[in-house]
Amino acid sequence: MMDELRFRVISHLAVLYPKQAEETRALFADTLIHAMGIGDDVKPLTQYQNHWDQQDVYVITYGDTLLSPGVKPLSCLHQFLNKHLAGTINSVHILPFFPYSSDDGFSVIDYMEVNEALGDWHDIESIAADFKLMADLVINHCSAESRWFKNYLSGVKPGHNYFVEASPADDLSDVVRPRTSPLLKKVVTNEGEKHIWCTFSHDQVDLNFENPDLLLEFVKIIKWYLDSGIAVFRLDAVAFIWKVVGTTSLNLPETHEIVRLLRTLIEARKSDAVIITETNIPNRENLSYFGNANEAHVVYNFSLPPLLINALVTGCSHYLKNWLMSMPPAQMGTTYFNFIASHDGIGLRPAEGLLSDEEIQQLLDTMMAFGGEVSWRALDNGENKPYEINISLFDALKGTVNGEDEWQVERFVCAHLIMLALEGTPAIYIHSLLATGNDYERIKRTGHNRSINRHQWDYAELEKHLNSSSSIHHKVFNRLKRMIDIRVKQPAFHPNAIQYTLHLGDGVFAFWRQSLRRDQSIFAINNITDQPQDIPLTSINLVGTDEWVDLITGTRYHDLHGSLLLAPYQSVWLTNKSEY
Repeated sequence: MMDELRFRVISHLAVLYPKQAEETRALFADTLIHAMGIGDDVKPLTQYQNHWDQQDVYVITYGDTLLSPGVKPLSCLHQFLNKHLAGTINSVHILPFFPYSSDDGFSVIDYMEVNEALGDWHDIESIAADFKLMADLVINHCSAESRWFKNYLSGVKPGHNYFVEASPADDLSDVVRPRTSPLLKKVVTNEGEKHIWCTFSHDQVDLNFENPDLLLEFVKIIKWYLDSGIAVFRLDAVAFIWKVVGTTSLNLPETHEIVRLLRTLIEARKSDAVIITETNIPNRENLSYFGNANEAHVVYNFSLPPLLINALVTGCSHYLKNWLMSMPPAQMGTTYFNFIASHDGIGLRPAEGLLSDEEIQQLLDTMMAFGGEVSWRALDNGENKPYEINISLFDALKGTVNGEDEWQVERFVCAHLIMLALEGTPAIYIHSLLATGNDYERIKRTGHNRSINRHQWDYAELEKHLNSSSSIHHKVFNRLKRMIDIRVKQPAFHPNAIQYTLHLGDGVFAFWRQSLRRDQSIFAINNITDQPQDIPLTSINLVGTDEWVDLITGTRYHDLHGSLLLAPYQSVWLTNKSEY
């Protein structure tokens, strides 16, 4: 099996570094395999294995979302997870927990250290022992304050030739950017003045993977993470990592090849480890990171947040249904990562081609009326275009295009019931679990729009809310936990279970899931409007020989010629097998 592994690694390197001599390439393959800690006992490389099932639900959080005097934030987070979520949620994504200089962790100073303000590697290992742990591999860029970049300026290793240089005279007009800041940053090195490529900000300097030494550095970093208990690797901003002047420098063939190479090495080291690509780009491009089931195990369903929120505030499922029908079922060994809120905003690029310009503008207007902000990206014609909406999900769903109303909680819960039922693995942002609203004070302190949805809770204050039956945080938290507890027992909610879209009118968003063994069906039927919906059961094609029950309310439906009356924003999970 080692020979097969070497052959595959060499094949990847031939695409990335075609000018390398064959002997050099073979030696470098051996160096990478050794750096990953892969021994001669490597197991056969297999595809199409699912490393997940219906029990997998993630919570997404920063390491310092919960604060308690005298307690390291990671330890506080671990306490919260064990006390409130153990047995309900089995996986956690802790956003970058490394020393950083900006962007709330995504400008990494040292990939091998835990930010001492959060805790240490023991805290990470302790959480990984109790929960499946996802961590970020911030692979496109690092901090301008990192040792690598300081070494680059001085012309010494490690760091020399680790960064992408370009000239202001180069044709960079086609480069796709998610920001409005200038692409190039002028710096003074020991070799004179240079211009460094900065896709995101001038504190986040882009890394140069044309240098094999840098690739080796990241393989060593990945091994360290694996040894620390990290099982899921989120490749942050991976779509941008390979640059070629005169192109978009987005989704280039070499980028996909690096993902394939990392997957080969990671799987050889730990067969059930998982790669997830974070590619906030239009839907078709996003799906390309599945490759032929040989790139990402999991891709983010980036189109889901804007389309689902749009459906709930307009009361029309037309665009959401069209998108769902167009989504290919994930092959075995791959799946979707479903989310509707995260530490970032509601991305608008993934809605391009799915929502009309008028629909997007209406969504923007509605979100701004609910206290949201808008972040922008630069176009090659010098204009700016909305890139994302910055708002907490709880406030995003406080009303419709007609204004605020009394259905905020029901609409909010409905959104999560839809996400929990869809094909793929669900992930819930901690501030959605806690029904956290817009944090305007944090925006004032940081000056960044994304801070609106990055509130930091005093843990004692949060506990008071969660223990108070009259608190909105208690009500939402416990309702969502109950729904998750139901969800994780249903084989028809396996991430790869069959899914078909149902057509029950634009005021209803509905789909059918069937377990891999085909012994359980669940019809997830959701009223996405503020008006009751009456649905004839005959339109759902329920099998007459089965007994049907709603998993959420326990209501049984004996007369299949009757109707299903849904209150505003009510969801039902109608199943023929509820004894799981």
